[in-house]
Amino acid sequence: MISLYIHIPFCIRKCLYCDFLSFPCSSDGLKNKYIDALCNEIELTEVEDRLVGSIFIGGGTPTTLDPDQIGRILDKIREKFTLSIAIEITLECNPGTTSPENLIQLYRIGINRLSIGLQSSIDSELEALGRIHKYSDFVNTFKWAREAGFENINVDLMSALPGQSLENYKNTLTNVVKMNPEHVSAYSLIVEENTVFGGIYGDDKSVIEKLDDGILAKYKNLPLPDEDTEREMYYLTEEVLTEAGFHRYEISNYAKDGYECKHNKVYWTGGDYISFGIGASSYVKGVRYNNISNVNAYINEWNQGSRPRKDNIYCDITPLSDQDMMEEYMFVGLRLMEGISISGFYDKFGVAMRDVYGHVLEKLVSEGLIIVEEDILKLSKRGIDVSNLVLCEFLLDN
Repeated sequence: MISLYIHIPFCIRKCLYCDFLSFPCSSDGLKNKYIDALCNEIELTEVEDRLVGSIFIGGGTPTTLDPDQIGRILDKIREKFTLSIAIEITLECNPGTTSPENLIQLYRIGINRLSIGLQSSIDSELEALGRIHKYSDFVNTFKWAREAGFENINVDLMSALPGQSLENYKNTLTNVVKMNPEHVSAYSLIVEENTVFGGIYGDDKSVIEKLDDGILAKYKNLPLPDEDTEREMYYLTEEVLTEAGFHRYEISNYAKDGYECKHNKVYWTGGDYISFGIGASSYVKGVRYNNISNVNAYINEWNQGSRPRKDNIYCDITPLSDQDMMEEYMFVGLRLMEGISISGFYDKFGVAMRDVYGHVLEKLVSEGLIIVEEDILKLSKRGIDVSNLVLCEFLLDN
């Protein structure tokens, strides 16, 4: 079984922290050409495994497309692949970019999981992030989704935002719990290069030079929370969501029973996935590759009427070595609260985990950062708190 990812790069306005491959677009012509190219890529991509367990349509903001356009993509997937009976089809949706009628239509064409990008329930924080919506837009979108029939809704949250207090973050968590979604993804803001925040809060001088003094002055009065406050927000997330009936199944993800994200678990457990659209990354049978990032080149190649040459459409084609795959097995799998299988490591690589990572395991167990329980290796409570440092220990070239 395989999973599919569809990348929709269009959005209404680029958020100030966003480093995803996305850009504002109001041209229906460009969108339709892109969908034509997407459908051709799906049709012409050579695949062996045609049984699909999950589909994730992300971006960008996929709901800048209308339901008919999204329906065209799903129809092409159904022509090319066989969808499993229990398939999960997720669509990312931002408040302020859809309507009750569109959500009804999206549900009817087969979308059965919605991921709504709230980030914060405080309007001033949303404005500071450069989001286009207000909290009331999220409430309406969530309500319309329920009325349309959606019974599996994720809400995306962010903490450590400019000017954010612990009390405001607690209010956001409380407001989300009141809405009673099935899943919550909660991430701390990361300041990335080549973003507006990379210039304001980082040291990306190429960005700073493009910012006017008014922007810089505004955010000077909106400092990021200090490390201690950010850590308190991190603990508060688990406390509030656990009390509300969510279980933490991955470092940043919480779900009601039976609602863990099937698609993301494919990434975390080393499953195969094919991705379509610009800049999208695929992993099939030990080989990773990325699609080209230029939207016009992508459209031209896939709309020319024949299968393009691989070197025109793919880049960074990387057959992973056993070492690469062992590192990923440990680095990604340990993000799951259930941990990873020690015997599964041997079955996959033909070598015992202790023969590869013996010294690292002894060190991390002695420091109380990982736990070994029969066949399972997992992060301890303390290990979860410093997970980035722990996971890096399993990179063999460290």
